[in-house]
Amino acid sequence: MSNFLTASWENLIMANYAVDPRVLEPYLPNGVELDFYNGNTYVSLVGFMFKDTKIFQIPIPGFGTFEEVNLRFYVFRKEGHEIKRGVVFINETVPYKMVAWLANCLYNEHYTAIPTRHTRNINNNSNRIEYFWKMKNQWRSISISTEVKFEPMLTGSFEEFIFEHYYGYTRINNLITKEYKIEHPRWAISRVLQYNINCDFEEMYGKPFAFLNKSSPEIVMFAEGSSIAVKWKRTRLHS
Repeated sequence: MSNFLTASWENLIMANYAVDPRVLEPYLPNGVELDFYNGNTYVSLVGFMFKDTKIFQIPIPGFGTFEEVNLRFYVFRKEGHEIKRGVVFINETVPYKMVAWLANCLYNEHYTAIPTRHTRNINNNSNRIEYFWKMKNQWRSISISTEVKFEPMLTGSFEEFIFEHYYGYTRINNLITKEYKIEHPRWAISRVLQYNINCDFEEMYGKPFAFLNKSSPEIVMFAEGSSIAVKWKRTRLHS
């Protein structure tokens, strides 16, 4: 199976909010079910670095490294005895119109292009990372301070539930869904010491998510990341 895209996903911040499943049902692609953890469904506000991007092993000069901010939720699909756990994106934000156009054309995803930037500062005691994006002439952000050391995720943990999804599902229309596979090793995580979220969820993701402006995440996580590969094969799921 050939790789369509390879890159490194690094310094992943995940702010995870428990939400009513009814909020997510209108965005649920055909053929998958909402994934629950301890009786709850979740959305995650995600910030990370997309580095060294290649399409069919060909670098993209000037566009290969950038910040991405997205909002996603969690699903699964049963195929025989296999359970495929995946994610659905409400929206993905990148700084380059070319990258957004390419992703929307090839993936049928929901990418938008707006200005982004990031900072990272490391000392002996902590690691501070901030991702910024600009909406309507105002900079928004998600930032964290973490421990410097990384540790493996525990089996059955909430961290494992959030990070260990290896399929993406895209809603083409009410009947058709596309499934694609993402490969990467199991990520190491670091404990978050402090966080700050300055996001207008209604402005960014629409009225159904406005309630998140007055909500606090259940937990904010940080993963080191790794090299990843997105497979070229797309499986079409029909009603």
